[in-house]
Amino acid sequence: MINLKKLSKLNKDFYTGDVNFVAKNLLGKIFIHKIGNKKLSGIIVEVEAYDGSIDKAAHTFIGKTKRNEIMFEQGGFLYVYFTYGAHFCCNIVTGKKDEGTAVLIRGIEPLNGIEIMTQNRFGLSELPKNKKANLTNGPGKICQAFEINKSHYGIDLTGNEIYLLDNKKIKEKEIVTTTRIGIKKSIDLPWRYYLKDNPYISKK
Repeated sequence: MINLKKLSKLNKDFYTGDVNFVAKNLLGKIFIHKIGNKKLSGIIVEVEAYDGSIDKAAHTFIGKTKRNEIMFEQGGFLYVYFTYGAHFCCNIVTGKKDEGTAVLIRGIEPLNGIEIMTQNRFGLSELPKNKKANLTNGPGKICQAFEINKSHYGIDLTGNEIYLLDNKKIKEKEIVTTTRIGIKKSIDLPWRYYLKDNPYISKK
């Protein structure tokens, strides 16, 4: 088990780099949502990059709106949106102010608070073995398990509610690069990254 107390919180500088550079470096980092005296955490294992300057699938491609305005801030904020009338998805805003870039969190390997995540996702007190990989292997599942909703839109990731901890750097040979999934525009961009052979990725 990873000792979270020995890990440092990612600072603002980490988030302000190029969106694909940040996306790759998010793999292996620890995502935390602190709710009162409980703490939900997991290792980020799958991400997708979005850049509104050239990417028709990015929410910022159409310019600034009320929905996407946080994506135009300097990196280090959480962008949360509702999709398909059913699911919230969370994104890490990246880059410099007005660049309009973010990284979608697609897969997380749970660490702490699995009992709470299980209750949130399935209404069960114990996680059955056949549901283990299904707990947080998708962007909507992550938000449901981690209790993330529209109220968390715009949260500063250098604060103490939702934040990321640094962890060992992932080697390039451990990262799989593919085109993104679940979109209909800019489908040829190879901007999806995940940890090879991890059971919590949404789709190989």
